[in-house]
Amino acid sequence: MVSLPLQLVVLGAVLGAALAAAVFILISFVAFITTMELPVLYQHEEEKFFLNARGQKETLPSIRDSPTKQLSVVVPSYNEEKRLPVMMDEALGYLEERQKQDPTFTYEVIVVDDGSKDQTSKVAFKYCQKYGSDKVRVITLVKNRGKGGAVKMGVFSSRGEKILMADADGATKFRDIEKLEKGLNDLQPWPDQMAIACGSRAHLKKDSIAQRSYFRTLLMYGFHFLVWFLCVKGIRDTQCGFKLLTREAASQTFSSLHIERWAFDVELLYIAQFFKIPIAEIAVNWTEIEGSKLVPFWSWLQMGKDLLFIRLRYMTGAWRLEQTRKMN
Repeated sequence: MVSLPLQLVVLGAVLGAALAAAVFILISFVAFITTMELPVLYQHEEEKFFLNARGQKETLPSIRDSPTKQLSVVVPSYNEEKRLPVMMDEALGYLEERQKQDPTFTYEVIVVDDGSKDQTSKVAFKYCQKYGSDKVRVITLVKNRGKGGAVKMGVFSSRGEKILMADADGATKFRDIEKLEKGLNDLQPWPDQMAIACGSRAHLKKDSIAQRSYFRTLLMYGFHFLVWFLCVKGIRDTQCGFKLLTREAASQTFSSLHIERWAFDVELLYIAQFFKIPIAEIAVNWTEIEGSKLVPFWSWLQMGKDLLFIRLRYMTGAWRLEQTRKMN
């Protein structure tokens, strides 16, 4: 006969497995029933326009239109009145110099004010007045959507053949766009004209660990493990805010995007890998800038939850991927 202790061990193992399965089913069920269908990009009436340098309203273009610029730079900004000028001065200085050297080069910078409570829009509009609204445009969102939602609004209003995401803090040297452009070109031929080059800070990991607390280092490793385990393989740094996409890749990925807050980068790359869009990861110069909006514990917790739900919702069919969706 099997001894009683062994029976108890087997029973405990069975109950543990059953409990784990029940928890997984429950979480999957919650993920499924709390899912909304991919919403049509909703714009308040005020968000359909931008102000030109004279302060007059003009209708925003659509990513569905043919491109009329070589490069669009989308800058999501939330309460960035202090940090934005440094980034804009650097970016526009570089872009203007590049245009002087190559008069055929055309660009636009789109600052998306994500429902800021400070003077972000006014600060950004001064650059529109200085450089003209053909080069600098400000989109002011009625309420805060999150970084992913702000980037999405800017991408859908862009005119560039290539679209660069760049953070308002200027942590990445703007000139490193040339590295991303080279990385993008090295991926050619692009399937269906789609390709993505991601700026990466992975080469700086050792230095960043030395400057972080053990707790933050543990959170970082935990997040990277979840990204790899649940969503994106082969990309060491999914969260760098410096990414260059072809217009076609931006249209395909952002049209399918659900997450609007910090974890949107992960879903973006998950979608790109699903559609087999080639991705290059390129080392960039990066400096930590004071004033981050991330609250270490709660932001990582929110992102962890988003990662789990990304995986479960695609796995259960609550979210489905298909070729480029139409935006109304």
